[in-house]
Amino acid sequence: MRTGRWILILGFLAAAAIGPPAALALESGVGAEAEAAGDAGAFALDNFFVFICALLVLFMQPGFAMVEAGFNAAKNTVNILFKNTMDLCVGALLFFAIGFSLMYGAPAVGGLLGFSGFGIAATLEEAAGAGVLHPQVNWLFQAAFAATAATIVSGAVAGRMKFKAYLVYSAVLTGLVYPISGFWTWGGGWLDELGFHDFAGSVIVHAVGGFAGLAGAIALGPRLGRFGADGRPRAMPGHNLAIATLGVFILWVGWFGFNPGSQLAVSGAGDVATVMTVAVNTLLAAAAGGVLAMLATWTLHRKPDLTVTLNGVLAGLVAITANCDVVGNGAAVAIGGIGGVLVVLGIKLLDRLGIDDPVGAWPVHGLCGVWGGLAAAIFGGAPLPVQVLGSLVIPLWSFVTLFGLFRLLRSAGLLRVDAEEEIRGLDIGEHGEEAYNGFQIFTAQ
Repeated sequence: MRTGRWILILGFLAAAAIGPPAALALESGVGAEAEAAGDAGAFALDNFFVFICALLVLFMQPGFAMVEAGFNAAKNTVNILFKNTMDLCVGALLFFAIGFSLMYGAPAVGGLLGFSGFGIAATLEEAAGAGVLHPQVNWLFQAAFAATAATIVSGAVAGRMKFKAYLVYSAVLTGLVYPISGFWTWGGGWLDELGFHDFAGSVIVHAVGGFAGLAGAIALGPRLGRFGADGRPRAMPGHNLAIATLGVFILWVGWFGFNPGSQLAVSGAGDVATVMTVAVNTLLAAAAGGVLAMLATWTLHRKPDLTVTLNGVLAGLVAITANCDVVGNGAAVAIGGIGGVLVVLGIKLLDRLGIDDPVGAWPVHGLCGVWGGLAAAIFGGAPLPVQVLGSLVIPLWSFVTLFGLFRLLRSAGLLRVDAEEEIRGLDIGEHGEEAYNGFQIFTAQ
């Protein structure tokens, strides 16, 4: 009897500690409170996840700066670093003022444009819960993407564009060109209605920047001495491959905010599975791009080339960005590897056409961005006609619009520095300062 009483007492205490049955809890309102707490927890987790990913994407800015500076002459380092800095400064302000609303505003003009006023919406459209982003963190993440699209161009036009012209370009791309084509897809515009798939921006971000860079390189013409009288390309090596390599690794790490962060949630089991798959695919594609680019240059030139291999890593990253959520790991290796080969072919094509792109911005971001959009259909099951349409229309929009802007600036005498300033270096001519002050190189007579 005494043992039985202790069993009853312990059972009562255990039941009190655990709480009432679920049915009773719901009747008493405790279950509703727990559900509300769960929604609040999921809301906090998703928003913090996107915040951290936004910081990783912002961290890509110094990566771009290091790659572009390292791949170019030392005499233009300040100019390149300055342009990358202003891409973020100008881009953030303009994307806040008008770009975000153009990209995610109420649809108008048959899905071609959107607009919902200036600035960031002050209220949530629905109650806080899983998968719901606060407008502030949503803007932060998207602003980082806008700055990325703009800064791609800096390397393509390095060594010969006037700083004031670059500021005009950066403002137009982040304030108008990128948000409008972004609305067509991520904002619910006409391409989204057709079913175009670009998970994290192979086309929307990278191809837009890559084809803008191509427009700038064509409008400017090549650097002095880049091509001989016979049209043959002449090598103009970068001044610091250590910095360039560091930049690529920074970009590689930052891409784990770019791609996994585009899931925009991590509170659900399906969200976690997608984020992890996207992360693994991102790593595999980058590695395959680097290996295939190395093998391609080794085969063509009898020696492996570091600069092209670094661009191969970036090519793999760009190529997987559109489709990383809908392909398997093996497909990611194939997509990234093909990107690594394409970047080598793209560099050769530009040389043959007499187009000077000092860092390979168009082969990496433009050509491989288009490939990423197409790969979403080939490997991921997205509708091929729609993927072809979107992967061509968006880059064409960027190229035509910005080529017109660059031509307008050229006709006004505002685009390219004069020959004397180009030879001396833009650091002194445009900014009056040097990146490596106090160092001088003397040539033996």
